[in-house]
Order: sequence, then C-alpha cells, then structure tokens
Amino acid sequence: MNMRERALASYGDVKVTTGVAAADNVQLIQMLFDGLIESLATAKGHIERGSIMEKSKALARAGRIVVGLQGALDFDKGGDIARNLNDLYSYVTRRLFHVNAHNDLEALAEVHNLMSEIRGAWAMVPQLVPASQRMVAVN
Repeated sequence: MNMRERALASYGDVKVTTGVAAADNVQLIQMLFDGLIESLATAKGHIERGSIMEKSKALARAGRIVVGLQGALDFDKGGDIARNLNDLYSYVTRRLFHVNAHNDLEALAEVHNLMSEIRGAWAMVPQLVPASQRMVAVN
C-alpha cells in the first residue's frame, strides 16, 4: 500500500472527508495533523468537564490519526527524518494512553505542543517541494 493509500485509509478511520479526493500527499498529512490537533483540544475540554467517555473517544481518534501518520512514513526515502518521526509518533501514542488513564492535562499539553510544531513544519513543505513532486511519498 503506498503512502497516499495509507493516508486515505487513515482519513476513512477518522471520518475526515472534505477535500481528500483532490488533496496531494502534503495536504493529506496537513489534514491529518489538523484532525489530530482538533481531537487533542476536544479531549482537553472533555477532561475539564469530566466527560470521561467523550474524552476517551477523542483520544482514541487522536491515536488512530497518529497511527495513520506513522503508517504513512517512507523509511526508504525519508531516512533519518522518517525514523525520528516514527520514534516521536510512538512516544505520542504512549503519552495518549497515559492521558487517557490519568486525565493528565500536562501530558496532553505536551503532545499538543509537539504535534503543533510538526504541523507547523508541514505548513512549510509546499514552499519547499514543487507541486509535481507532492504526489510521491514525502513523509
């Protein structure tokens, strides 16, 4: 399964459909990060309100997105960057389990900050990669 198919499968899992058909690989990854950050913010609100079931749903969605991002990594083309992102995504997954078990808002903020930084880096990719190359695996 190529990177685009893996990312599309992740979108199906998290029910993000707007613009997916016309999106290039960079846009798909950016949309995954947007969905992840939204899920983290939603989980925070549910923790603050004591809505445990809804918190768990939001964190599960965030976890599925992280797994989708991890599955989209191309270790052959991505080299050290892909390996480092893989390690980061594994760490984030562990932190999400911790947040879910302990309602830890500090750990949630840590994950939110990390993923926001990575999302910010992806915002720069369209300026660095010509549009004609965005349909090949860049993650």
